[in-house]
Amino acid sequence: MIEIVSATRCIECDICVKVCPANVFDATKDGAPVIARQEDCQTCFLCEIYCPTDALYVAEVAEGPTGISEAEVEARHLFGGYARALGWKRGKAGGSEFDPTHRIRVAQ
Repeated sequence: MIEIVSATRCIECDICVKVCPANVFDATKDGAPVIARQEDCQTCFLCEIYCPTDALYVAEVAEGPTGISEAEVEARHLFGGYARALGWKRGKAGGSEFDPTHRIRVAQ
C-alpha cells in the first residue's frame, strides 16, 4: 500500500498520478501529489518504479496504513527499494531505451 510521497524528494512531475491504475493520487497546483485514496491502492508498485527521484514508498504487505514515518523510510533506505530489487537504475530502467512506456515521462 502506498505510504509516503516525500515532499523533499518529489520534483512534481506527476508521473505517479499518470501511472497509477487505481487513481490513488491527486495532482496539486503547487507541490507534490497527495495520496487521496490510499485504501484503493493495489500495491502494484508502478508509482514507486516510475518515480524518477525515488520519492515514493509502497509498503510490501499492508492491509491498511502502516504508520511508517518518512524519516524511518529514509533511514532504512527504503525509497526506491522495489525498483532496485528489480534491477532498475534510479529513475531509469535498464534497457529502458526499448521500453515504449517512456511516453508517460513527457508532459502532454
